[in-house]
Amino acid sequence: MDTFEWVKKFPGAITVCDSSGMILFMNEKAAETFRSDGGERLVGQNVLDCHPEPARSRLQGMLATGQANVYMIEKRGKRKMIYQTPWYDANGQYAGFVELSLEIPREMPLFQRGE
Repeated sequence: MDTFEWVKKFPGAITVCDSSGMILFMNEKAAETFRSDGGERLVGQNVLDCHPEPARSRLQGMLATGQANVYMIEKRGKRKMIYQTPWYDANGQYAGFVELSLEIPREMPLFQRGE
């Protein structure tokens, strides 16, 4: 079995792009989420072409600086946490971004752990 087969079926959307914004990978949930935009046919396209302003400029800045971006959205009655973070190759060189999109419940417990 492929060591990373689980990523394809992971219930959150995972999209990976290189440092220029070229989409390298989308798991099944990401392809389903962006089906109306082309789904898995977006692999090989530039993620910047998928975003209108001002999101496009914000994303360009993130790609240039490697700065992470985390926020929540609500769409069609579902809440999601969007976590966009840089990834690094085996030599530790900045290689692009990973976006995780996870559905979250309206009410979620918060556990305070030691100091």
